[in-house]
Amino acid sequence: MLRELAEVRQDPGEPRRRWFADDYFDLIVWFGKREEIIGFQLCYDKEGEEHALTWRRSMGFSHHRVEDGELKRPYKATPILISDGPVNYPNIVHLFKERSSKMDKKVARFVLVKLSEPPT
Repeated sequence: MLRELAEVRQDPGEPRRRWFADDYFDLIVWFGKREEIIGFQLCYDKEGEEHALTWRRSMGFSHHRVEDGELKRPYKATPILISDGPVNYPNIVHLFKERSSKMDKKVARFVLVKLSEPPT
């Protein structure tokens, strides 16, 4: 079940953010000056082949695979996002519905609506 993390670092000059997490998802939500949601990033399959689905009010959706930095190096590198193919939206919506029942209802509803809209 997605639960909100306490004491999320807020960067000066950046939009306020909230972070929700469980063993499958990380959801970071950015808020504008009037506390409206201006973007979110839903990372999924954290223990498998992690992906990040990002929505921004100004740009819509983007989808990336998370390269975790565990390449054949003697050290772990910083994870990076690499463009990836299509998203299985019905599966993501189904899992998000199941796992978001105990989190902020307004945020969960907003994310579900956006995930249910046809991608552009």
